[in-house]
Amino acid sequence: MFTLTAENLGKRFGERKVFADISFELSTGDSLAITGPNGSGKSTLLMLLLGYHHATRGEVHFREEDLPMSESRIRACASLVSPYLNLYDHLTGEENLTFFATVAGGHVAGKRIDELLRMVGLEGRGVDMVGAYSSGMKQRLKYAAALLNDPAFLFLDEPTSNLDDRGKDIVASIVEEYRRKAIVIVATNEEGEVSFARQHCRLGQ
Repeated sequence: MFTLTAENLGKRFGERKVFADISFELSTGDSLAITGPNGSGKSTLLMLLLGYHHATRGEVHFREEDLPMSESRIRACASLVSPYLNLYDHLTGEENLTFFATVAGGHVAGKRIDELLRMVGLEGRGVDMVGAYSSGMKQRLKYAAALLNDPAFLFLDEPTSNLDDRGKDIVASIVEEYRRKAIVIVATNEEGEVSFARQHCRLGQ
């Protein structure tokens, strides 16, 4: 069992207050949608939870079986899908997945790569250069990369960005699977994406 707790989180950039007093507690099987107007701090909150930003006030706690998790353990158990994450156009889809697995300190075999590509609807396209992918195909490859470690914490920023109806269905299926066995946090203003989560946190109120 994993838990993620936010206690009275606040963030400022200089004199500008982004958000304040954000608190929640999630356990394996819980999901949360973060919504709010543009500039309200949705992506900033995700980055803060993942440790890429520091909170101006408040604390974030990751626990596994009620024990605090180390930073390296959190990195091994958490994945992010975001429009701002970069893929490598000069590598194939398979090579991108192999690279990301290696950077994370792991290893991925051909069978697992085939499974992931099939899961995101890119079967048969893994040998193609990512530079030749459409924007929707790149978004789906990001999901394959995020699922390499079968994450216990799945963070999704604008999860269906650039996707057609088939791609959205694929993402909905992935989210449904991980809502049952992981903690899923979605940052979005799309009504269909809000429905991915069972709980709701609105910023900028």
